[in-house]
Amino acid sequence: MPVVLLHGFGTSSFLWRDVAPEIAEARHTALALDLLGYGESDRPLDTDFGIAAQVGFVERALTALRVSRAAIAGIDLGGAIALRFAALHPERVSRLVLINSLTQEATPAADVRALQRNTAKFALRVASGILGAAPLLTPVLEGSVADRTHMPWRLVARYLAPYVGRDGVQHLLMLAASVTADDLDGTPPSDVRVPTLVVRGEADQWLDEGVAERLCAAIPDGRLIRLPGAGRLIPEEAPEQLAGLLLDFVEGRGAEAVPNAP
Repeated sequence: MPVVLLHGFGTSSFLWRDVAPEIAEARHTALALDLLGYGESDRPLDTDFGIAAQVGFVERALTALRVSRAAIAGIDLGGAIALRFAALHPERVSRLVLINSLTQEATPAADVRALQRNTAKFALRVASGILGAAPLLTPVLEGSVADRTHMPWRLVARYLAPYVGRDGVQHLLMLAASVTADDLDGTPPSDVRVPTLVVRGEADQWLDEGVAERLCAAIPDGRLIRLPGAGRLIPEEAPEQLAGLLLDFVEGRGAEAVPNAP
């Protein structure tokens, strides 16, 4: 069974480097995608990088890869994309895993809202050559783990790499501006008809603690797992535990048998 892994805002497929091999060793095909405009993917001019557009990109990518049906796991922004994809293309999704996922009520999350509020100020300073991407994205990354040792500077630098120079910073601000709740109109969680695992890192400071519970309750076949001591970026803080949860769920074990587990 293919397992598609979708990263969130400010990260890339690199986020899944310790999770994907565990999935592959269990004899599943692990596909970690760079969302359009993120990581090493293309940055076409005059392109929409919002949630709805990313759903179309994922659908075309899976078609090109000849993946007709897969389990899909998404984190943060990637969770919102996975959620909309499952609602629109249920025939292509066998299982859905939403990790600290955005929902319509919580889009954008607090980190992206801060960037959106200050876009004009940042853009002016970028044009003056004063500001690089580090002051914008570093607080987001460091605030996405419960234990700061899981986000050392060398790892921050790896995530900053796609946003070098003025063009990179402006692109980061463009990506932030593209994250809007409007893209989730017409696809409520109640439209998702596949078995879904909602994973909540209890130390995620960017989302209200009730978001995951409400999301799970709205999905007809939802289960909720809470991970104490983990922030947003669970693949950085607890990759083996997350891989185990994913595999148990995809293979019909563990959380599969515990609807809405506390």
